[in-house]
Amino acid sequence: MTIYVGNLSYQASENELNTLFSEYGEVSSVKIMKDKFTGRSKGFAFIEMSDSAAGNKAIESLHQADFKERKMIVNEARPREERPSRD
Repeated sequence: MTIYVGNLSYQASENELNTLFSEYGEVSSVKIMKDKFTGRSKGFAFIEMSDSAAGNKAIESLHQADFKERKMIVNEARPREERPSRD
């Protein structure tokens, strides 16, 4: 199960998110999305959890939770929508 985490502090690290979500089950991967030019966090991440029940528990527990002085938005990731090409 892939989980979207938004409104993330720019100071948050992938290690910290891994530790936080590991309390609910096995975390397969953590990816903080970064600007390709500056390398700075874009303020959101994707967490991959191997067990859907654990993922749902994490979403339920961590949505609107304070983390590094920001209320996180945590929900199941939706597939990326295709954007029209800019010709």
